[in-house]
Amino acid sequence: MNETVQLTTADGCMLPTYVARPGQAPRAAVVVLQEIFGVNSHIRALADGFARQGYLALAPALFHRVRSGVELGYTAADVEQGRMLKAAAEGLPAPGVLADVAAAIAYGVSQGGGKVGVVGFCWGGLVVWRSACLLPGLAAAVAYYGGGMTVGEEPARQPGCPVMCHFGDQDDAIPLAGVQAFAKAQPAVQVHVYAAQHGFNCDQRASYDAPAAALALQRTQAFFTHHLARTNPR
Repeated sequence: MNETVQLTTADGCMLPTYVARPGQAPRAAVVVLQEIFGVNSHIRALADGFARQGYLALAPALFHRVRSGVELGYTAADVEQGRMLKAAAEGLPAPGVLADVAAAIAYGVSQGGGKVGVVGFCWGGLVVWRSACLLPGLAAAVAYYGGGMTVGEEPARQPGCPVMCHFGDQDDAIPLAGVQAFAKAQPAVQVHVYAAQHGFNCDQRASYDAPAAALALQRTQAFFTHHLARTNPR
């Protein structure tokens, strides 16, 4: 069953969250963090996919504090609008959207059987990295082409849970040298690089790369199975 629910954050905001439920008791919960295009059909499809794998999947609307109901496509105009919304969201007073991720994690703990993982794409990948480093309650985190996580203060953060990252070696937004420096700074993080562009996982974008997306998904599913679906020492 798929539905949109309203979660209440610690600061009292109502957070619209797309929830995809498995057909049986969930093996764990996965929080799916959006690109700069909102909780659109691509993000909902990803959540649905994790639900088919047996997870309670949650996709919180991370732009709700700056604009409600954001659901963009992938045209040049959509990209420009998404960048403006991202800048507004990044400019929110701390903890900003991390308060929303925390609410989704708490819901996942209460509804998904205890363990919670997080996966995010583009800007959502950056939020994944910050969540892994700053928020309690996560058992695993996966970032896809997280814009911004290889620069500034981000590579110096220390994650509190196992982390996997996926990058493309032809990503104009994330230079490969930065990815390599991040991997060197974070030897415990699993960093995978594909012969692909930014957004290679999204089948609605011209940069979609089916073999890279399939391999990244296989690795992500194995990572979540290991850290979420059974008890393992870290």
